[in-house]
Amino acid sequence: VQLQASGGGLVQPGNSLRLSCVASGRTFSNYNMGWFRQAPGKEREFVAGITRSGGRTYYSDSVNGRFTASRDNAKDTVYLQMDSLEPEDTAVYYCAAGPGYLNIGVEPGNYGYWGQGTKLTVSS
Repeated sequence: VQLQASGGGLVQPGNSLRLSCVASGRTFSNYNMGWFRQAPGKEREFVAGITRSGGRTYYSDSVNGRFTASRDNAKDTVYLQMDSLEPEDTAVYYCAAGPGYLNIGVEPGNYGYWGQGTKLTVSS
C-alpha cells in the first residue's frame, strides 16, 4: 500500500492542525493505521493508532487528550487532528499501515508501509 501524508506546516502554540494520509494500492480497510513522529536528533516515536474499522484508537501519553485519530475507509484516508499544540510537538509526522488482524502496534517495526512524512513546526 502506498501512503501520502499531508497537512503539516507552521503553527503557533495552542493552535490546531489536521494531518491527512491517503492510501492507495491495496484495500485500506484491511490495515490498522498508525501515526509516528520524529524530532531532530530523536528516534521515531508512536503518536496514535487506529484499528482498521476505526472502532478503537490508541495514543501516547504525550498526546492523549490533545490528538485524535480517525479514518474514512470510503476515502482511504486516515486523519490526525492535533489540538493545543506545543513546541514539543515539532517533528516530522509519518503515517504507517500495519496488519489489521493484529493489535495496534506502538513500535515502528509493527508497520510495513510508511508515508513520506509531513513536517510540523510549532513556534511563536
